[in-house]
Amino acid sequence: MNIHVLSLFPDMFTGVFGSSILKKAQEKGAVSLAVTDIREYSDNKHKQVDDYPYGGGAGMVLKPEPMFQAVETLTEGLQKKPRIILMCPQGERFTQRKAEELAKEEELIFLCGHYEGYDERIREFLVTDEISIGDFVLTGGELPAMTVIDAVVRLLPGVLGQEDSHIHDSFSTGLLEHPHYTRPADFRGMTVPDVLLSGNHAKIEQWREEESLRRTFERRSDLFDHIELTEKQKTFLEGLKKESK
Repeated sequence: MNIHVLSLFPDMFTGVFGSSILKKAQEKGAVSLAVTDIREYSDNKHKQVDDYPYGGGAGMVLKPEPMFQAVETLTEGLQKKPRIILMCPQGERFTQRKAEELAKEEELIFLCGHYEGYDERIREFLVTDEISIGDFVLTGGELPAMTVIDAVVRLLPGVLGQEDSHIHDSFSTGLLEHPHYTRPADFRGMTVPDVLLSGNHAKIEQWREEESLRRTFERRSDLFDHIELTEKQKTFLEGLKKESK
């Protein structure tokens, strides 16, 4: 996969792209990550990429020319238009499902804005997706883009040490992930559940499934509105509801 980011502050990505899983993913050849300063595509001698909004108002708006020119340069020679993602608090809420969808693409371009916003023609005629990471406003699109890219890249084949590492992550199954424990089995009187020490893999898997259901019920019961449960899971969930009354 090739991922290109357009930003006014490309140095913000240096540490993130050069560390941890994203660094390893590049070393393994699973992904190519590149960041370009939007100012490189300004036709203004002062490298200006924003201007005052028509009609007046506070703040500055990103001009369309640099964004269009940058994307057209990056997509030149490609057989099909890639997903062009605008990071924006007005966009679709980012989810694990969206990460899985984007992980199937060969090319992704992220647009990171600053200031008051984007010229509307960028939204209407250039981008394919608008993504938000939550109902709040940040200084720019750089941190949200890093979040989305991290979530996507870790799903690419060969990136994680174990190919099925992400399968049981929270939200991958629609449920929150079950609790984890490691050595020592007894830490200051706080002990690991006996079932995890039993060696009985069938019972361990059952415990993990039930704890996943329990944790989702206690912390994010709204997720059940979007999950198709088995009869066994429904029965366990009904028991949890009775316990909570």
